[in-house]
Formats: sequence, C-alpha cells, structure tokens
Amino acid sequence: MLRGAGAIAVALPWLEIMGPERLARAQPAPARRFLAVYTPGGTVIDRWRPTGTETSFTLGPILAPLAPVQDRLLVLGGLDMKSARGEQHQSGIIAWLTGTPQEGSPSGYGRGPSVDQVIASRISAGRKAKASIQLAVRWATGKSRGLMSPMNVANFEDTAPYSPIPPRLDPVEIFTELFGTLDPGASDDAALRLARKRSILDFLDRRYAALSARLGAADKQKIDQHLTKIREIEQSLSSTPAATGACRTPARIDTPDYNPSAGLNSDDNGAIVDSSTDAAIPKVGKLMTDMLVMALACDITAVGTLQWSDTEAKHTLPWLNLADNHHFYQHNGGFRPAECELIHTWYSEQHLYLLQEMEKVDMGGHSLLDESVVFFGSEISDPASHNKADMPFLLAGGGGGLRTGRWVRYPNLPHNNLLVSILNLFGDTRTRFGVPEYCTGPLTNLT
Repeated sequence: MLRGAGAIAVALPWLEIMGPERLARAQPAPARRFLAVYTPGGTVIDRWRPTGTETSFTLGPILAPLAPVQDRLLVLGGLDMKSARGEQHQSGIIAWLTGTPQEGSPSGYGRGPSVDQVIASRISAGRKAKASIQLAVRWATGKSRGLMSPMNVANFEDTAPYSPIPPRLDPVEIFTELFGTLDPGASDDAALRLARKRSILDFLDRRYAALSARLGAADKQKIDQHLTKIREIEQSLSSTPAATGACRTPARIDTPDYNPSAGLNSDDNGAIVDSSTDAAIPKVGKLMTDMLVMALACDITAVGTLQWSDTEAKHTLPWLNLADNHHFYQHNGGFRPAECELIHTWYSEQHLYLLQEMEKVDMGGHSLLDESVVFFGSEISDPASHNKADMPFLLAGGGGGLRTGRWVRYPNLPHNNLLVSILNLFGDTRTRFGVPEYCTGPLTNLT
C-alpha cells in the first residue's frame, strides 16, 4: 500500500520486487582451452570404475593415481560409443571425437569433423598462431607401418571432406617450431630453418598453381584445397607466440635414443622391437605433455590432442618390465588383465602429471586448468571383447562451468551426447553432433 496525504491509501499493482528474493546465478563463461588425450586399448573396466556415490566416491585401482586431483575430475559412466561402426579398433578411434561411423570399413575414415577441430574453428583458428596442435608418442605401430591409417588417426578437419589430420611425432622439431622464438639467447639456426621451410612452401605454391591451371574442375578443387593447407602452414610459421606472464619455455629433454619414425620399421604382429625408442616413451611423453601445456599457456594455440600411441599399440613397455607389446596383452596373447591394469594405471599417472602441470599455471587469478576442458578417452572399453559399452571416459578442468569432483552415471546413452555437451561448454549452442541417429541431445548434470 502507498499511503499519501490525508491518510488516503492507494493499492499498488503487483511488482516483481514484492516477490520472494531469487538468487541470481551467473551464466558461466565459455571454456577457453581444450585438450583431448587418447590412450589405447580401453581398460579393465571393473578395476577402473569408482565405487560410492556421485559426490562421495573412491576411485578404482586404475584411476587411484588421480586421487590428488579427484576434485578436478568428472568420472563418466554409462556412455556407449554407439556411433563406432566398422572395424573394431578403427571405428573406435574414428568415432571417439567425431561421433560418426567408419566410412567404407576397413580402409575408410569418418563422415564428419572431430570435436576438437570444431572447437578450434570457434576459439583458436585465426586468433592464435596455430589453430590446433596434434602430438603423438610411439605412433603408427604394427600394420600401419609408420603411415597415416584409420588405425591411428583421431582428428578430422572441420570442413568437408573432413580429411584426417596426422599428429606431429618428432619432439625436437616440435620444440623448435613452438618455442625456438621464446629463447632470446638462441642462435639463428631456428631462423635459418624457418626461412628454408618458407622457401620450400613458396616453391610448392608456385608449382601447384601452375598445375592447377591445366586441370579439370574436380581436380582443380582438390589442388586448391591442398594449396589452402600450404598457405595455412606458411601462416603458422610466420606467427609468433604471444608471451604471457604464464608463458615460459618448457625444459628441453635430449631424445637421441628416440626414433619418431620407428613405426616405418614395424611389422604386422609387433615382432620387430625398437628397444631404445620404446624405453624412451616415458620421457618423450613427458616432454610432449610439457609442450602442450606451454603451448596453451603461451597462447600459441587453444586446442590440442595427445595420442599416447595408436589402436594397435604394438610397442613394448620395458619401464613396466613388460617384454611383449601392449596389443599382445589385450588380445594377441589372450586377455591379460593384470598386465593391462598395470599399463592403464601408468597412463593414469601420466594424466595426473598433465593436470597438475595445468593447475600450476597462473593465468591471472585462476589456473590454466580452471579455464580448460580436458577429455580422456580410448577406442574400446573391454580389450577382450572389443566392447564399446560403458566407455572409460573422464573430463577434467573447470571451463564452461564444468562441475567436477563427481562420478556421474548415465543409462547407456550414446557418447555423441557427451561430444555435443563438450561443444556447449565452449559456447556452441547446437543440440546434435555426429550422426543424428546416435545423438539424442546434450547430457544433463555436467554443469
């Protein structure tokens, strides 16, 4: 009531301010960085799966090394990789980030872009020196013989024809390209190499342009797409990282004992062993991790992928006292759960290192991990059966309002729902991703 002069009372209309106080919840800012981390061969799911409730849970033995960062994890259960249609392993690594079946199994790739490249187009391409960075350790083993194949590629371009993107393998070349310009005391060797690469690209550009003029429409389109890629490479070489307060050159590790092209010498069943290269996997993986973290912190890119191997993983693990290759313990020698548990527990230790390094980086009042989303995955769930139900997926970080410190279970939903949910964390409002028949919409209870 509003009382005026002469004690006259006049009724006011209903106003929102008269209602009960409502707590305003600010919309979380979109995530700013994305990492995808691939480990081969699924897991031993009963030893991986936590116990307890959503907010009060104990990590399984395989995930136990991640206990120091449990509050930064979102452990996911009940997601099935239903879009993985094709060869058992190949379809899994293709569907992991694309949500599409393998086209023309057993030699085809996916039907759409990988989620990392969609994110890169949104937050990184044209804004950073590199739209995205794809790295791999001990890659293209076994039947692929060191070459790109549906057995070993996880990343696919954001535009048709969604071409596969091979990862970078040589830690020395990667280090020089990413961080050579950050060291003021460095010699001009890096500058000379850069000039040489530019001259080669200029030469290729002229040769392809001359060839294009003599081709038909279809071939000309393919050549033009290739020229576009060459120009993108040239542009990335011309870009220099924007130094930030968090930016520093990662510690360089000598790797003369590691052959990044060891896959070229492999055989189908893993009988040819490169003992020196295999023994160097832990230190090379650490260096690759350090470079990815600093590439994000230095604003060189906002999107990265790390593959710890390929779907065959036909390399040995001597630091774990395992003489045979990983694929042997999955299938070829019969399923060996004890050895597989040992391998995947070691991978959890590497995940811990990545997350702790990201948490150390101060981006101005918050950590690099706080503004990021990290997606850990594999191409199968159960090694013995190649089953892809209840996939061993983890999310980490705080980007986009992701609520961690939880174990969230879903009723056998398609993992495409997770992919579209990841896109939503980056401000993308779409409700479907991948093949529509394998996506029913974003997951609930992530933010």
